Amino acid sequence: MVEATTQTLYQALGYDVGIRAVVDDFYGRVLADPQLSPYFESVDMTALRRHQVGFLSAAAGGPKQYSSRALSDAHAHLSVTGEAFDRVVTHLVASLDGCGVDAESATQVVSALAPLRSDIVTSA
Repeated sequence: MVEATTQTLYQALGYDVGIRAVVDDFYGRVLADPQLSPYFESVDMTALRRHQVGFLSAAAGGPKQYSSRALSDAHAHLSVTGEAFDRVVTHLVASLDGCGVDAESATQVVSALAPLRSDIVTSA
C-alpha cells in the first residue's frame, strides 16, 4: 500500500526559491500599478522583498521564524484604502498563478491574508 503524502503550503509555493520568485513577480506588478506605486515611493524595496519572503515563508509553514512590528503599526502612516488592499491581493493572485502555484494553494495564501485586512486598511 502506498501512503499519500500531503504537501505543505510551503512546499506548494516552491520553498524559499519559489516564494522569492512570487515576491519578485508580485512587487514588479505592484510597482507598475500607478494606483499602488505611490505607497512604495520611499521604501527600501530590497529590504521589503526580504521581509515579505520571510513573512510568506513563515505563514506557509516554512522553517523561517518571522518577527516584525505589528502590521497595524507598519501600515498606519500609509492610509491604505480597501480598494488598494484589493488591488494588492489581485496582483498577488496573478503572481502566484504566473509562478505556477496551483489554485488551491493560492486560495490558501489569500485566505491567510484576508484577516489582516483590518490591520492594513486605515482609510476609506
